[in-house]
Amino acid sequence: MGTAPGCDDTCSPPHLWGSQWRHVCDQREDGALPDPGDPQLPGPCQQDCSVGDPGHPQDLPELQCGQGRAAAAEGHHRPRPYLGSGVDRTAIVDVLTNRSREQRQLIAQAFRERTQQDLLKSLQAALSGHLEGIVVALLQPAARLDARELRTALKDSGAAEDVGVEILATRTPPQLQECLAAYKHDFQVEAEEDIKSETSGTLQDLLLALAKGGRESYSEIIDYNLAEQDVQALKQAEGPSTEGIWVLILTQRNPEHLVRVFDQYQRRTGHELEHTVRNRFHGDAQRALLSLASVIRNTALYFAHKLHQALQETEPNYQALMRILISRSETDLLSIRAEFRRKFGKSLYSSLQDAVKGDCRLALLALCRAEDL
Repeated sequence: MGTAPGCDDTCSPPHLWGSQWRHVCDQREDGALPDPGDPQLPGPCQQDCSVGDPGHPQDLPELQCGQGRAAAAEGHHRPRPYLGSGVDRTAIVDVLTNRSREQRQLIAQAFRERTQQDLLKSLQAALSGHLEGIVVALLQPAARLDARELRTALKDSGAAEDVGVEILATRTPPQLQECLAAYKHDFQVEAEEDIKSETSGTLQDLLLALAKGGRESYSEIIDYNLAEQDVQALKQAEGPSTEGIWVLILTQRNPEHLVRVFDQYQRRTGHELEHTVRNRFHGDAQRALLSLASVIRNTALYFAHKLHQALQETEPNYQALMRILISRSETDLLSIRAEFRRKFGKSLYSSLQDAVKGDCRLALLALCRAEDL
């Protein structure tokens, strides 16, 4: 078998999915060394991204920001893919889970330039099952992944109040706008139109309000009068046709304000706001409002509960595990892991080890990254 283009005689045979997935050749296809000053390649991360560093501004425990140049160079230096029997799943998982989403996009771009082939399609041809799904999600832009998950949830009866609230209520305003733009681009319809056609009643009103992204931004000024007004409004909103008050307050006020409202509500009534939600609402509206209240109180604990629930099913909910671990891996997964262990007395990593089977086990453990002792 001949050597890979752009490699010298010391290079191994061109099995992308074998040991060559890790291998970086010394030269480009044209024989020139990569230019370290190439403006298209980002410089090294200036943050100390060591695992478990609580001082990192984005709470990034898993992915080593490392060298953006090296990430792109990996794509340029990979030999032409050979989709034979030598699929090295461990190597594929190791590379993709140890790069940020931006770096994975650089690798995919460089791979196309180097091989004239699409990395995502090549990996899809080489893999199957849950592992294929994880790899596809890792290589997709975050907005497209969110759009796809939201579309699936809206079209799947019983999922809109779960996944819909998760995506629309936990993404930042810029992330939400990118998700909605990707939704329109990929499915040729506005997400709001699908919400209107696939849901109804209070759930529809709630999801539409969240999709508008009209939540007030955080203010250092504490408005005690507004908090008291909101408490009184919620106390009085127990009759028919008052659901809109709940939707308005829970989707428009900033989370810090709402936590104060929740505390004052409990002092005034003697029970938590969630108790009233369970008595006042039913079905999908109740589940959606309870999820939203959980997000507002403690987003990390909300995701810890979702991960625990996904692991407690007879067959683990691989889609939920994948979506949460990937979407939170560059934001607050350290906090989620800490809340998981505090709440359930067992680490997320150990729980994944015990519950998950098959090829995707390695990928999910790699995304979780480490045991919490």
